[in-house]
Amino acid sequence: MKKRVILLMACVVVLSYVSNAQQINVGTYNMRNDNNKSDALAGNGWKQRLPVIASLIQFHDFDIFGTQECLHHQLEDVKGSMPGYDYIGIGRDDGKQAGEYSAIFYKTSKFKLLRKGDFWLSPITDRPNKGWDAVLPRICSWGEFREIKTGFTFYFFNLHMDHIGVTARAESAKLVLAKVKEMTGNKPTILTGDFNVDQNNDAYTLINNSGLLKDAYETTAMRYALNGTFNSFKPDGKTDSRIDHIFLTKQFEVKRYGILTDTYRSERVDGGKEDTGNFPKEVSLSKYVARTPSDHFPVMAVVEYSK
Repeated sequence: MKKRVILLMACVVVLSYVSNAQQINVGTYNMRNDNNKSDALAGNGWKQRLPVIASLIQFHDFDIFGTQECLHHQLEDVKGSMPGYDYIGIGRDDGKQAGEYSAIFYKTSKFKLLRKGDFWLSPITDRPNKGWDAVLPRICSWGEFREIKTGFTFYFFNLHMDHIGVTARAESAKLVLAKVKEMTGNKPTILTGDFNVDQNNDAYTLINNSGLLKDAYETTAMRYALNGTFNSFKPDGKTDSRIDHIFLTKQFEVKRYGILTDTYRSERVDGGKEDTGNFPKEVSLSKYVARTPSDHFPVMAVVEYSK
């Protein structure tokens, strides 16, 4: 009898945890800026890629995700293609709409935005400028969100570090850690972005070994990562470097992590039919070009927290 009571109590504890565990699908995606010319000439123009990006995000059911490189009109395009999402962020060049954003998209049916803000990755954080040895202004956007269903409150930071400045990346890592500590008061926090450093870099290690934030890649229960995160619009390329990261505080448990290497096809000028060999004659295979929706692959983490 005593053993049955203990077993029953254990079951109640487990069921209680399961019922209280809540899931959020977190992502980060460098969507590539709309440069109007070079990408389009190579067949990778924004208008061509937009429907694929919007479909990818909705199919994988991102709840909240950071974006990098998008210009204002791109963000409006994405928002217009994905009903139920809104975004926060400002342009890094003027603090309004000029230049690239580090915007954060979120489902308005799932989250209520409580507060938002932005700071530049520089010793001067409150206005547009280039920090240290960076060649471009770099910005971090953040928001405090409440999950509508549960009341769970958390912070979300999203950034894009400089691609040239070595000192700028190292100092940006220190700055964002200091900001998280200063602003969040130990509340659950997610940090995403294109860090332009891979998992072997000192700036990455500074964040990952901070005791505050940890890479979802390392803590996940299930990992799907057959490639790194940069592809240069070359679907046949391979790298082990991950420069797009999702870091989380200890309140989150990572259930699944994936680098989503989705591709799509576009017509070839010299197209035609491929030989399908012994397949039934009804099978038609055409010659197309394999393409990636951006020059980065999106990263996704399915995370849980307890109420």
